[in-house]
Amino acid sequence: MQNLPKKVRSKKLSTRVDLTAMVSVSFLLIIFFMVTIELAKPSVLEYGTPDCDDCGETFGCNMPDENRSMTILLDDNNKLITYCGLLSYPVDAPREVHYGKNGIRQELLERKKKVYEYSASRGKPGRGVTVIIKPSKNSNYGNLVEILDEMKITGISSYLIVDYYTPEESKLLASK
Repeated sequence: MQNLPKKVRSKKLSTRVDLTAMVSVSFLLIIFFMVTIELAKPSVLEYGTPDCDDCGETFGCNMPDENRSMTILLDDNNKLITYCGLLSYPVDAPREVHYGKNGIRQELLERKKKVYEYSASRGKPGRGVTVIIKPSKNSNYGNLVEILDEMKITGISSYLIVDYYTPEESKLLASK
């Protein structure tokens, strides 16, 4: 018999796979999806419907309580005009005020106090003032930020920014 070369057998390596990293990644993915699902839940915004004693039990009454509303008109050159109620029948007549703690901040704090007293006298304590902020096309962004800062400082949480001026408000800005 002839010497045949021996077959060289390769050494078999272990087929184990280390899954430690896979477990870590799976836990991270589970945590990520749990957080995103929690953040994606719809949140409900409390919509304050106006108080209306004159309407009786009418559902969806749309008559605002002008004693609880205050409008701030912003214009160029740091011009700031406030009035309370409706412009055609204002609770407080339109007047020009200045920025700062002796100007608009004092005005907001006084109005807030009056509205809380008014609401308490009507048997609905805790109802605060609603401020309507109307920046004109000529006003600058800094003035809007200052008014929003004043809302935060005075603790008024019910405010809205509207970019629509009525013709009467436009005339008021042009005259003052």
